[in-house]
Amino acid sequence: MDTADIETDLSLFKYDTLEQLPPEYRTLSESERRPRIEAALSELGDDVVVLGHNYQRREIVEHADFVGDSYELSKRAAEADAEYVIFGGVTFMAESADIITDDDQTVILPSMEASCPMAGMAEALQVDAAWAEITAAAPDAEIIPITYMNSYADLKAFCASQGGLVCTSSNAHRAFEWAFERGDKVLFLPDKHLGENTAHRLGMEDEVATWDPWDPAGKDPDEVVESDIICWDGYCQVHERFTTEHVEQVREDNPEASVVVHPECRREVVEAADVVGSTSTICETIETADPGETWAIGTEIHLTEHLQRWHPDVEVLPLCGDACMDCNAMRQIDPNYLTWVLEELVAGRERNVIEVAADEKELAGVALERMLEV
Repeated sequence: MDTADIETDLSLFKYDTLEQLPPEYRTLSESERRPRIEAALSELGDDVVVLGHNYQRREIVEHADFVGDSYELSKRAAEADAEYVIFGGVTFMAESADIITDDDQTVILPSMEASCPMAGMAEALQVDAAWAEITAAAPDAEIIPITYMNSYADLKAFCASQGGLVCTSSNAHRAFEWAFERGDKVLFLPDKHLGENTAHRLGMEDEVATWDPWDPAGKDPDEVVESDIICWDGYCQVHERFTTEHVEQVREDNPEASVVVHPECRREVVEAADVVGSTSTICETIETADPGETWAIGTEIHLTEHLQRWHPDVEVLPLCGDACMDCNAMRQIDPNYLTWVLEELVAGRERNVIEVAADEKELAGVALERMLEV
């Protein structure tokens, strides 16, 4: 990657040491694996901390020391000071944990298959080529790149090298403000919906253009740089499924229902909702709801199911009903994988270690530090 002076590769091929689940673990039932997981955790004690993302299935989060969103969990890992961090999430989350934990902590991703599709829509090699075109079209403009937390470490490093930073869904608006204090334009990656929703929040909805890396004939750098906010054409496959028809249907079926959605949803869905916010905001919305209230949730189905269990006095509905699906990347963290990596640690073997290259780690850390300034 030339402009960032970092050697990188497509993220799916970076961790070529990650292993598949051994055959003897593939058919374990819940009744078989549960005592084995508990025994391994007991044996490892404080040497291990298990993190469960909000989108993980019940069989993962019930064994987790902490449950939450991606960056929150990484901070928990750093604070725990455990020798081993088992991240029940996707690759970019494990990378973030490796970036902010101490060098003597080892991050393990149970499944090699858990790779976020949206993060893969903005590979650093691909962004580097786009950056060359975009900056050449506006040589006198200071363009600040911002990447969403849901991106690979090398893209975070790229943004840092170009004067940019990282953001979460909660502080994207502050990251934009930070960038505009220092530059003229923003390139936001990889989620176009979060970028557009943030632009609306700042009253800059008329200053948005989309860069489509998938259509070589359909992008015009000279035209795109006329706008102050350039959004990469990426999206979350879970949140893009929600439509205004889902909102209308849930209100028709449940006239007293309120709707809370994630800002990765389409703009029209966000406009139709009563509350918009991160997974933490969604959880807080249900936690503080009065008994008997009805809330429809526009996010990954496992979080909806967790909230149904955790808050039985509130009626919690999936926004798209039976059509709601899980995240296919999060699904790869099968509890049998958790059993395997834990038992291997008990045996003194580390499996599926995620370790960010030193140069990427340093720069990505800078991007995260800048985020903490906003």
